[in-house]
Amino acid sequence: MERTFVMIKPDATSRGLIGKVIARLEEEGLRVTAMKMLLIDKATAERLYEVHRGKPFYDGLVEYITSGPVVAMVLEGEDAIARVRRVIGATDPSKAEPGTIRREFGLGIRENVVHAADSPENARREIGIFFKESEILPWKGDLG
Repeated sequence: MERTFVMIKPDATSRGLIGKVIARLEEEGLRVTAMKMLLIDKATAERLYEVHRGKPFYDGLVEYITSGPVVAMVLEGEDAIARVRRVIGATDPSKAEPGTIRREFGLGIRENVVHAADSPENARREIGIFFKESEILPWKGDLG
């Protein structure tokens, strides 16, 4: 089983999309093994987005992600990272495939509903920012 990190962003939490996003991920056969709703402080946001430090959009990204509640999650499943990336779609909702979360619910490149890790290394790093290992429940068989 592969683990990945997913975060429902402030634009989605403010529009009541938490349940819809989680349902779509679970319908993909992924299991939520840890979840919490929180307000991210600036230092945590800077750690999360440190790979973008120095880019023109970095400050706006940090400001946006700290602007309201988010839902941080650990998901597990076979090829979880690739499967999550496929179901959420491209960063720019206007370029995302029809039927993806971002295409259906995204408002723009920053307000695109969900953040998801893009590699096993980033998944481990991002999970570690938000969760202790003891907060992640073990996988218990398939969803069927």
